[in-house]
Amino acid sequence: MKLAIGVDHAGFDLKNKVINHLVEKGHEVKDFGCSSSDSVDYPDFAHPVASGVEKGEFDLGILICGSGNGISMAANKHQGIRSAICWEPELASLARQHNDANILTMPARFISEEKAIDIVEAFFSVQFEGGRHQNRVNKIACV
Repeated sequence: MKLAIGVDHAGFDLKNKVINHLVEKGHEVKDFGCSSSDSVDYPDFAHPVASGVEKGEFDLGILICGSGNGISMAANKHQGIRSAICWEPELASLARQHNDANILTMPARFISEEKAIDIVEAFFSVQFEGGRHQNRVNKIACV
């Protein structure tokens, strides 16, 4: 899979662990930053990831910030983006299966590195189920 990842300063340390895990699993990962733990503005990293997923340049995306909220809100401003904040693997699975989430967002200040990898694995191991969920997903976008 071709994946995009972006984080703010709170997600910087976790980002490298996630990228290494994904590359070991054979995924191609584009890192949109940030490049240190110095304070930055999360929309600067959410928008390039969301744009790339929205345009089909990437299959899926990952965003990480302190709480997951701000970076996910910025991404969800893009039409066609369904960014889901997940702090448990079960939430990540359901976000893909029921909501066709195309960006996984994680709250770095509330999960361990091990939990983050479990969440990533859950998100990428399932597909959208469609069926009864498709009509609901179709109603998400503001057109």
